[in-house]
Amino acid sequence: MNSLTLPVALAGILVVVSLIGVPPYPLHIMIVIMIWSFTYTGWSLMGRFGLVSLGHGAFMGMGAYVTALLWNYGGLTPWLGIPIALCAAALLAVIVGYPCFKFKITGHYFALVTLALTEVVRQTVIATRDHTGGSLGFTPTPKGNDGASSLMSLQFDDKETYFLIAVGVWLVGLMIWRMIDRSMMRYALEAIGEDEDSAAAAGINVTREKLKITVLSAVMTAFGGIMYLQYQLFISPDTVGGIGISLQIVFAVVAGGIYTQLGPTFGAVVTLLLAEILRVYIGTDAVGLDNAIYGIALVLFIIFLPRGLLGSLEARLFGRT
Repeated sequence: MNSLTLPVALAGILVVVSLIGVPPYPLHIMIVIMIWSFTYTGWSLMGRFGLVSLGHGAFMGMGAYVTALLWNYGGLTPWLGIPIALCAAALLAVIVGYPCFKFKITGHYFALVTLALTEVVRQTVIATRDHTGGSLGFTPTPKGNDGASSLMSLQFDDKETYFLIAVGVWLVGLMIWRMIDRSMMRYALEAIGEDEDSAAAAGINVTREKLKITVLSAVMTAFGGIMYLQYQLFISPDTVGGIGISLQIVFAVVAGGIYTQLGPTFGAVVTLLLAEILRVYIGTDAVGLDNAIYGIALVLFIIFLPRGLLGSLEARLFGRT
């Protein structure tokens, strides 16, 4: 399932369906699934090689907040703000990743470092509430409804436009995943995952290879946060930067299949539909229930289905191990 044929065909079907006409609510769900699918795919680039990060909520929040703050306070169009936000996320990944990889902080220690990173970013947003809105959230300044201002602000009135953009971004994410899967970087990272010392002895620059995939993953996740911002026009520490978001990303990828191209997308469908069902039928009667379910399900998946739902199905159908 590492070919782009199926994703392209699926994207074509989705585009046709959206052009024919989809009610606003189902279209909204589809847009959100596409955005999160791209974000989950970004995390899987690291996770599949044993680099388990519990801090990708920090990168997602970095992308969203930098873009929004530059727009509101600097009047900087997202066309310029987005590259700056992605560079900020990349720099944060280097600042955190380089010392960890240089001094061989791996496994659960690396996971704890990234987990702390998420909380640092979250608390920074809350502490600077005068500018970021703190825990109450932040809303980008809306612009006019004419085509020119909508294009400059990347704020559109119709969901169909957002959906077409989201589908395109999702396909780009799958293309990146496939490029990594077919590159020499994959073999280098697999060797590093098996034995860092042996990989280094074979001539692989361990720190550089791990840092490259970390920066790429962080940038993709940050862009996912930007997509969420531009579509929802509202962000808060709990929606794009909290520990809950980081754990949600890990669970979705593990549930869908961390080693298969469409695994993160499948995980997005499962987790987001589950969250929506809980929201509709339970509402606010059991706050945090979705996170509790995610946690329990994550443990069960790791024990019984380590390749995830789609990964296990692929292994059964094609006899892959």
